[in-house]
Amino acid sequence: MKQRVINIKYILLAVIIFYNCLFTYAQKVVVDASGKADFSSIQAAINSVPDSNKTLVTIFVKKGIYKEQLFITKSNLKIIGENKDEVIITQAIVRDFFRCYYNNDWGVATMNLSGSDITLQNLTIQNTYGFDGTKDTTIACPNDTTNPQKRITKNGHQMALRTFATTRLQVINCKLKAYAGDTVSPWNTDSGMFYFKDCEMEGGVDFYCPRGWAYAENCVFTAHTGSASIWHDGSVHESSKTVLVNCSFKGFDQFKLGRYHRDAQFFLINCLFADNMANEKIYLVKTNNNIQWGERVYYFNCTRKAGNYAWFSNNLQTAKNAPKPSEINALWAFDNKWNPIQQHSN
Repeated sequence: MKQRVINIKYILLAVIIFYNCLFTYAQKVVVDASGKADFSSIQAAINSVPDSNKTLVTIFVKKGIYKEQLFITKSNLKIIGENKDEVIITQAIVRDFFRCYYNNDWGVATMNLSGSDITLQNLTIQNTYGFDGTKDTTIACPNDTTNPQKRITKNGHQMALRTFATTRLQVINCKLKAYAGDTVSPWNTDSGMFYFKDCEMEGGVDFYCPRGWAYAENCVFTAHTGSASIWHDGSVHESSKTVLVNCSFKGFDQFKLGRYHRDAQFFLINCLFADNMANEKIYLVKTNNNIQWGERVYYFNCTRKAGNYAWFSNNLQTAKNAPKPSEINALWAFDNKWNPIQQHSN
């Protein structure tokens, strides 16, 4: 009997050790395109995370070119690259073509997200359709009953990142790259909170176009084409805003800073504008939408080496509650509901 009790103890101990190993493994997995790690593809690593995951899981991605289209429905994830310039996630997708055959945007981007509490760090995420020299073409478009033939060009919407129901997304030290419109599309007008830090973003019209609440700091924006670089949709909640702090803007000759055609709220603080930026303020596009809260575009200490344009003179005091520059940080931008700085440091 005594021997049997000892055997049961050892069996229980072995089971505990086994499950501890599984638990530890689930907290961090490694991806290596060469196959010398837990997974050889990022999507396989994402798929390994339980759908009901409640604890933070880190997916570490080693240097390599990953020709993958990613779908992230899991939450509580960190996807961290070994090196921003050498971990490249790449696809060539044009939204105009995609929507001719699919009725929604799920799959329109290189990286598609619907999970929450996600951090992306040290990655290049790119949509190369406009860079690949693809010739203009006309295709059948069965989903468009009014225009069954559609012209597809390199200037169409090309999303590197597109979110859906995602809240609390952090993008740290990443490159987000496309040639044309909507490169970075964090869209959740009702509850989306999106934080970008030390990122490089490039594309065409509205290539940075958050919906909901967004905060970007120390980011570089490069316009290749298009009638505006940044855009915002804050039409559901009056306090929704896009805040850009210590960011710089450059691009083709006479590129325009931004526009909107729904209720929007812009705060640009300590930003640097290239000398060849057009002398045109963030503007309202002609629209039938009801702009219920009026023009809300605010600047503080923004500069242009060749001389400042009058339209980006300091006017922060005209914003609701007249916030002081020292008050404007990520926590303020997210209405004191989320502090990504604190979360990122934990």
